[in-house]
Amino acid sequence: MLRKLLIGTALATSFAFSAHAADVKEVQMLHWWTSGGEAAALNVLKQDLAKEGYAWKDVPVAGGGGDAAMTALKAMVAAGNYPTASQMLGYTVLDYAAAGVMGDLTETAKKEGWDKSVPAALQKFSVYDGKWVAAPVNVHSVNWLWINKAVMDKIGGTEPKTLDDFVALLDKAKAAGVTPLALGGQNWQEATMFDSVVLSTGGPEFYKKAMNDLDEASLKSDTMKKSFDNLAKLVTYVDPNFSGRDWNLATAMVIKGDALVQVMGDWAKGEFHAANKTPGTDFLCYRFPGTDGSVIYNSDMFGMFNVPDDRKAAQVALATATLSKSFQSAFNVVKGSVPARTDVPDTDFDACGKKGIADLKKANDGGTLFGSLAQGYGAPPAVANAYKDVVSKFVHGQIKTSDEAVTELVKAIDDAK
Repeated sequence: MLRKLLIGTALATSFAFSAHAADVKEVQMLHWWTSGGEAAALNVLKQDLAKEGYAWKDVPVAGGGGDAAMTALKAMVAAGNYPTASQMLGYTVLDYAAAGVMGDLTETAKKEGWDKSVPAALQKFSVYDGKWVAAPVNVHSVNWLWINKAVMDKIGGTEPKTLDDFVALLDKAKAAGVTPLALGGQNWQEATMFDSVVLSTGGPEFYKKAMNDLDEASLKSDTMKKSFDNLAKLVTYVDPNFSGRDWNLATAMVIKGDALVQVMGDWAKGEFHAANKTPGTDFLCYRFPGTDGSVIYNSDMFGMFNVPDDRKAAQVALATATLSKSFQSAFNVVKGSVPARTDVPDTDFDACGKKGIADLKKANDGGTLFGSLAQGYGAPPAVANAYKDVVSKFVHGQIKTSDEAVTELVKAIDDAK
């Protein structure tokens, strides 16, 4: 489908580039990092490149899940208007590489030893046919709780270790007149939370079989039905105005104390950081109950396109800066994620960041590092989109029961394969 699009008639787009007229000292970047915390993190890279004499051509496309940005990218690539790089997620990188439009960073990667410092799980998505085509920026994990500490103290709450504990905590917030659970009613947010619910309900082996291996017996099992039942229970603690809410606005509810907790990837911490909040003092970070010891991950990558020769120096500069130890530390401290290379010290990271780095190492070593299906690392985009669609329909009442949800999920994934 992607290949057909790339060779077909280009869609009209307002994000037009002229490859031949591009200044060799300019980096053109398509991304969906438009929240305050995300913009602050990206500014670290802009400043690093400015020191090398490169101007930054920003092409932001709002939408936390990146769907709108990827629609814009398809049109641009189909028209031959390649950006220097684009923020991308795992399987999307591989799709463009298979279509033959990605650049080759292998010489730079060999020179700088990326194969020794980047985890194998990330190399699976940044290397295609033996060539490096993308520079991993970070490792995010999605199975986190973000809690307002003042509200937690007010209700006498403690860290929930199980789903039952979590429900009891949410009940305490509800009794205190605080919105228990901040959620944005967008399919990628709902499915991101469901990733954690499935891992908590079924455990690591079940998550891998169902969400990464797409094992049909697991997908249609009673455990998956129970996962949907648990999701339905959590949704009863969401305020009635959640539909369509952006993720960072849900985070803001927790920051302000209007809600107790958000289930979200660690990019949420970037919003707390931008609001000058400190872990342990202003907010708390816990693993989603029942998932400690496992990490559900995604990784932002800068996919590098096959730009003309006069733009390749800028591309190499971008790739080199992205995987430098200094940038990996400075950027991820601000972004909330952890470095995409394993040899970056945790010295400058706060308590949540240090836990994230330690958790990633433990999961990587122990075989409990799993790709997020909601975030484009569990299965190819068509399957991920089918999954998000079914979960969202269930959350919004278009699918009524867990039995129906399981049936629809199996059918949707089969159709998408």
